[in-house]
Amino acid sequence: MTQRKKVAILVAGGPAPGINSVIGAATIRCVLEGVDVAGIEDGFEWIMHGNIEHVTPLTIEGVSRIHFRGGSIIGISRANPTTDPQLLENALTSLLRMNVSQLITIGGDDTAYSAMRLEQKAEGRIQVVHVPKTIDNDLDLPPDVDTFGYPTARHLGAEIVKNIMVDAHTTSRWYFIITMGRKTGHLALGIGKSAGATLTLIPEEFGMSNVRFKAIVDTLVGAIIKRLALGQRHGVAVIAEGLVESIVPTDLAELEHVERDAHGNVRIAEINIGEILKHAVQERLREFGLKATVVAKNIGYELRCADPIPYDMEYTRDLGYCAAKYLLSGGSGVMISMQGGHFVPVPFSTMIDPATGRTRVRKVDIHSTRYAIARRYMIRLRRDDFEDPHELARFAATAHVTLEEFREQFEYLVKDEPPPLDLGPHPEEAEVAAGGR
Repeated sequence: MTQRKKVAILVAGGPAPGINSVIGAATIRCVLEGVDVAGIEDGFEWIMHGNIEHVTPLTIEGVSRIHFRGGSIIGISRANPTTDPQLLENALTSLLRMNVSQLITIGGDDTAYSAMRLEQKAEGRIQVVHVPKTIDNDLDLPPDVDTFGYPTARHLGAEIVKNIMVDAHTTSRWYFIITMGRKTGHLALGIGKSAGATLTLIPEEFGMSNVRFKAIVDTLVGAIIKRLALGQRHGVAVIAEGLVESIVPTDLAELEHVERDAHGNVRIAEINIGEILKHAVQERLREFGLKATVVAKNIGYELRCADPIPYDMEYTRDLGYCAAKYLLSGGSGVMISMQGGHFVPVPFSTMIDPATGRTRVRKVDIHSTRYAIARRYMIRLRRDDFEDPHELARFAATAHVTLEEFREQFEYLVKDEPPPLDLGPHPEEAEVAAGGR
C-alpha cells in the first residue's frame, strides 16, 4: 500500500510579520484537498543534518486563527544547506524519508536560493515553491510589488520614529535611527519618508560599494549645520544598516573581526554603526566649534515579529493559498507572487544574477520619482545650496568658516545628487494639451 504523501512548510531567514498567515492559508487549502501538512521546525536546521524528529503536524483547527499573530509557529533559522553538498543531500533525503512530495519555503533571497538548489537536487522527486518574505523588501519583484512583512515593518517603524521626532524637538537632540536592511535601503527610506524624518541615508545613494566613511559623516554634519543655520538644534536621521557593508573596509577596521552568518554575511548587529557615526559626527562638529547632543538607536527586532497589519494579513493569505494551489496542481520551481491582484509564478531560473550566481537583489531606484520626492523633503546640503551665495554664506557663518572653506569642505557631497525632479509636460505633450496636432 502506498503511503500517503504530504506537503511540508519550512520558514528560514529572519522573522517578518505575516509568516503565520502564509502557513495558515496554505495548510487550510491543502487539508481541504485531502493532503496532510507537516511544519518543518526551525528552517533547515534539523533536516540538513538528517534529523526528522522536529516536525509539527498542521491542521485546520491549529492554524485557523494564527494569521492575526506575528512570529512563526514552526520556528525559523538561518541554517544554510547550500554551503555543503552533503547538507543539501541530507535535507532532500530527510524530506523523502518523511514522505514529503511538495515543499513550501518561506523566506528572503538566501532562502529562495536554497529552495532553488533543493528543487534542482530533487530532480522531480519533490516539487518546491517559494513564498517571498522579508522586511527588507529586496527580493527581485516588480517595483510596485512589496515583499510581505515590509508594509507592517514600515508602519510600526514610522510610529516609533514619529515619537522619537517629538522627543528630539522637545530635548533639542539629534537621533540617528539605524534600521534593518542588510543589502538595500527600502525599509529605511519607507520609514523615513513616511514619518517625515530630517533625512534618510541608504546604500544606493552612495553607490552600494566603496563608500567612504567620511562622506556619510559629512552628510550628517552638513544636515546638522543646515538645521542650525535655520535656528533648529534637533533632527532625526534614519540610516539603513546596510551602509556598513558598503563602506570601504579600511575605513571601519571593526569589519575584519565581526562574526558572519551561515550565508557569509557580516552580522551587522556586531557593528554598532550608530555609535560609531555618533562619535565621528561629534568629533567633526568640534572642528567647526560646534556641538550637538546625538543619540544612536537601533530599531528592527521590534518590527520583525509584530502582529501584521491588515494589508499584510490579506496579502499573505493570498500568497499561502496560491502556493498550496499551485503545488497541488502539479507546479514547481517558482517564487509565488501577486501582481496587480493576479497570481504570477516567477520561475527560479529567472531569479539568478549571472554575475553572482545568487538570487537577484532589488535595490532602491534612486532615479525614480518616488525617491526624488523623498530627497526633496529631506533637510540636507543640496546642489542649489551651493548655487545660492546668501544661503551658503549662512551655512559658512554657522560653521565659523569662510564661504570658500565651506564649499571646499562640503561641496563634494552634491556631486552625484540626482537631477531636479521635472514633472512638467514635454514640449510635444504641451503642444497636444494646448490643442496642437
